[in-house]
Amino acid sequence: MKSLLFTLCFISQIALAQKVPAKKTVLAAMRLTNQYFMQKWPDPGKPTFTNKERPSNLWTRAVYYEGLMALYGIDKQAPYYQYATAWGDNHQWGLWGGTQVRNADNQCCGQTYIDLYLIDKKEERIRDIKAAVDNMKASDKVDDWWWIDALQMAMPVYARLGVIYKDTSYFNRMYTMYAYTKYNHGDHGLYNPADHLWWRDKDFDPPYTSPNGEDCYWSRGNGWVVAALVRTLEQLPASDPHYNEYLQDYRDMLKALLPLQRPDGCWNVSLHDANEYGGMELTGTSLFVYGMAWGINHKLISRETYLPVVIKAWNALVKNCIAPDGRLGYVQGTGKEPKDGQPVTFDKVPDFEDYGLGCFLLAGSEVYRL
Repeated sequence: MKSLLFTLCFISQIALAQKVPAKKTVLAAMRLTNQYFMQKWPDPGKPTFTNKERPSNLWTRAVYYEGLMALYGIDKQAPYYQYATAWGDNHQWGLWGGTQVRNADNQCCGQTYIDLYLIDKKEERIRDIKAAVDNMKASDKVDDWWWIDALQMAMPVYARLGVIYKDTSYFNRMYTMYAYTKYNHGDHGLYNPADHLWWRDKDFDPPYTSPNGEDCYWSRGNGWVVAALVRTLEQLPASDPHYNEYLQDYRDMLKALLPLQRPDGCWNVSLHDANEYGGMELTGTSLFVYGMAWGINHKLISRETYLPVVIKAWNALVKNCIAPDGRLGYVQGTGKEPKDGQPVTFDKVPDFEDYGLGCFLLAGSEVYRL
């Protein structure tokens, strides 16, 4: 009898653990963490300062605004929209480096500029980001995305512009640059088709290994690729000749991530080496939750397979990473590999807090829709 009761109790615990979080609890977590940030940064145009001053349309803040727009998509509060438009207005809807800039980081703000343009079609909102990408298209240079973070920063811009202007040349150039990153950068491209994961840049492809002899697949870097594929597939017509390749890469990556989830629900900063800076980390985990939950919601991956993984990860983030005032903990600071920003702890404030919140809000927006 005791054995039966234990079994029933165990089954009920599993069922509870796999229960989709209530919308109101997901939204409460998103509102709390976002409120913390908006109160800390009441002026969206104020420059950031770590080791030097940077304008607030840099990539870290741009990722936050991607998350804010995702929150606005499920919780249409006027202050969210006003905060985003004030950010664009403060920068005259321009890019750090102007319309000649080729760095994907500095084009990332264009994703939110375009989203805001689609809400209120003021030409100024899309003018500079379109000019920058048009300059890229006019050039024969296609090797600009030499680090995998660049895919998330820029690919969704090309996809959005292609849809708005009904111009497949944006899609074609996007694929050419994606393919160069995938197949050509480094020795044989930054994507490993055997493991279905990506090296951050040429410094980490073989023969480089982690301290324990494993391939170095950085969690957040691979999270950026997942997000890039999600935000591209979301816009790209299924008739595009490269749609199926993006979709296959996306599915293969998620499948590769399944056995790498830690017992605590998160993913390690070094995906193949749990002993390299083992510990909780929010940004990579949030991006994987975002990608998986989006795929479930769009019926592109198995709900039965991925839902328990998503719920376990989301519950871990909410339980362990949110301070009472809404500050997020376990956010790895900026960098390019597992050792950067270490140690990653709950109390340590990273050099930039904005992109961590952006990743979390992206994840929450899709968990909410589950």
